Amino acid sequence: MDKKKELEWRKLDNSAKIFPISAGKKYSAVFRLSAILKENINRKKLDIAVNKALKKYESFKVRMKYGFFWYYFEHNTKKPIIRREKEYPCKYINPKTNNNYLFKVTYFKNKINIDINHSLADGNSASIFFREIVYSYLELAHEENFKDDERKVRKVEEVTTEDSYISNYDKKAKSNASAKKAYKLKGKKLKLGAISVTHEIIDFEKLREKCKEKDVTVTQYLSAVLLYSIYTENCGATMKEEKNILRKPLKLCIPVDLRKYYSSKTMSNFFSYITLETYMENVKSFDDILDIVKKDFKQKLTLEELNKTMSGNVKIGINPVIRVIPLFLKKILVRLSYIEIRKYTTLTYSNIGRIGIIGKYQQYLDYFVMLISPDPMEKIKCSSCTLGNKLVFTFTSILADNKIEKAFCKFLTSQGINVEIESNGVLE
Repeated sequence: MDKKKELEWRKLDNSAKIFPISAGKKYSAVFRLSAILKENINRKKLDIAVNKALKKYESFKVRMKYGFFWYYFEHNTKKPIIRREKEYPCKYINPKTNNNYLFKVTYFKNKINIDINHSLADGNSASIFFREIVYSYLELAHEENFKDDERKVRKVEEVTTEDSYISNYDKKAKSNASAKKAYKLKGKKLKLGAISVTHEIIDFEKLREKCKEKDVTVTQYLSAVLLYSIYTENCGATMKEEKNILRKPLKLCIPVDLRKYYSSKTMSNFFSYITLETYMENVKSFDDILDIVKKDFKQKLTLEELNKTMSGNVKIGINPVIRVIPLFLKKILVRLSYIEIRKYTTLTYSNIGRIGIIGKYQQYLDYFVMLISPDPMEKIKCSSCTLGNKLVFTFTSILADNKIEKAFCKFLTSQGINVEIESNGVLE
């Protein structure tokens, strides 16, 4: 596509098409990245930094338009609005009050946040744009420490906005989706719009030592701890609840960055997922769950299996019958199917891994966090990212108790892994 025309408008990628259709006040389709600095934020310098970053990554300088069959992106000529943080994280972004942008940058004391509509990017591509904002801000806040030649070393990553789903899916691949409905978390909910946030700041070296001892990856180990925490906190709660958790599988959805499996540098969405499926009736210990998780990863985290999941979703998006349905009817159909699809997942855990911050920029940063918006079908969502020796595991929840969060922390500390807890105080 001609570069000038690409900046004027572009299609949404295959995953992005679903988010604006299904999004609303109950399901915002928004996630957040935050950088916690060792100093308070200067709003004016943050404003300049955001606009500098947008010049380098223009795929974020767009607004969404309503087409007859699908939404599409159009170049946004306005400037983004930088505000002091006042609301709960991951809230629905109203374009009318946000200069039509699909992301929102806020700050509070020593923290910079970016909330992003999932139709615009996934966690990995969003982190590239967010890092650029942080880099630019630090260069403005500490001009004396960043010479021009040092700034030139920090090259902008080569990226595209291609729909990598379309260029990589397999027409012959068959779906591998499980037909078994998942155990769902229950409990009293917070008022509409409220979100409880718990950050568990984990000693990464101690965690890695434990993973090495168990011969598993960090994601596998934390997935098993999460499933074990749900199991221990719901078994014995009531007889009915215990029967449910023993009868239905705990199903944990793990998003996977497909750029690691294909030669893609797209800033658009390009992820798939695997679903860990654990029946608790034969579980006697944490190690039992860890073995199940490890086997599931080995079986499902392969190019062949990921391609089956991705290709199945692409086939739905390009189906000739679906394509010609007007957008107003697609909204009804997608929202109904979204409710049905969510019955097959207990919760989601996304680990975007290590946030690569270069050189002297690291001295001004404490840690990064990622938050995913929960919804009525997945009342808790989990995410993690790592900077230096701090892995921050975050729970975002609409439940009015934090028993699973506490169980997660209790188990890690029982294994000799240091954990600090921070929260937004909603449950207090």
